[in-house]
Amino acid sequence: MSRFIEGQSRTQSTLFPEVLDDYIHEDNPIRAVDMFINSLGLSDLGFARCQPANTGRPSYSPATMLKIYLYGYLNRIQSSRRLEKETQRNVELMWLVERLTPDFKTIADFRRDNGNAIQQVCKRFVLICRELNMFTDAIVAIDGTKFKAVNNIAKNYSRGLIKTCIETTEKDIANYLMELDRADRQSRTEDAEKLKGKLAKLQARLVSEKTIQQELETLPDKQISYTDPDSRRMALKHKGVLVGYNVQAAVDTKYHLILAHYVTNNPSDRHQLVPMSQHVQQALGRQQITILADRGYDDSTSFKTVHEAGVTAIVPKIRTSANRKKGLFTKEDFVYNKEKD
Repeated sequence: MSRFIEGQSRTQSTLFPEVLDDYIHEDNPIRAVDMFINSLGLSDLGFARCQPANTGRPSYSPATMLKIYLYGYLNRIQSSRRLEKETQRNVELMWLVERLTPDFKTIADFRRDNGNAIQQVCKRFVLICRELNMFTDAIVAIDGTKFKAVNNIAKNYSRGLIKTCIETTEKDIANYLMELDRADRQSRTEDAEKLKGKLAKLQARLVSEKTIQQELETLPDKQISYTDPDSRRMALKHKGVLVGYNVQAAVDTKYHLILAHYVTNNPSDRHQLVPMSQHVQQALGRQQITILADRGYDDSTSFKTVHEAGVTAIVPKIRTSANRKKGLFTKEDFVYNKEKD
């Protein structure tokens, strides 16, 4: 007899076959997702194809597709192809969508066509939490993170970068002209033809770069992205650069739920306290709130604005002195003692 724990035989038959619902525990959060989505009026939220067509092949219900999307969000599954596989092998998801298996294209199209409606679902969830008095403390923490855009870094130009590109191209053209003169003097006909072809490409590139330079001068921030026009070049905390967005999020300090988010192409968090406080006030439906943030949000003008709007902002002051890095004392190391003065 084996001393290991043994499982049941795969070919063992039972008198009463188990149903799929038996595999989902009563406390499983997926049941809450099912109840939440079933309680929504999806047509009122703006979802497309809520009414099935009378002709043609039947389509998947928006509720089914939304359940797949939310399940992927809760379990960090972003790929539509992975979600397609999960509907075929994941017991929780099989239970949630009643064994339906949409293909990845259907899942991707749903996400693309219903972006605004999905945002309304998030707002409805926050409203339900408000009705349950989950946000009575009205204390939130905000922070920003950099999200990479579709735009490749090679397709993003700034005034300084395009100036460097033009200078490099002009140097290359000058070098090719010198090489072309040398080839002509030495009667190297084949080499001269190759050099002329390369020179023509460089001259065309120079024209394109100067066109970009002129276009940059008309833009307020002197930066342009061609694939994703709204994206901007941003420095990362631990060095490096990406072209993307600064996504601001506000999280409830008690239940750690995201109350509001805000997307900007401003790489700095310094001026984001005001718009984020407005989004949080709107989400909570109240003016008197407390916001916690890191020193990246330290801005006296923003403090004044949010204070007048009823917001208590708790933000550490920016350290402007470099003495601590040098091993020296800073202002924080000195405390006034009134009794011993």
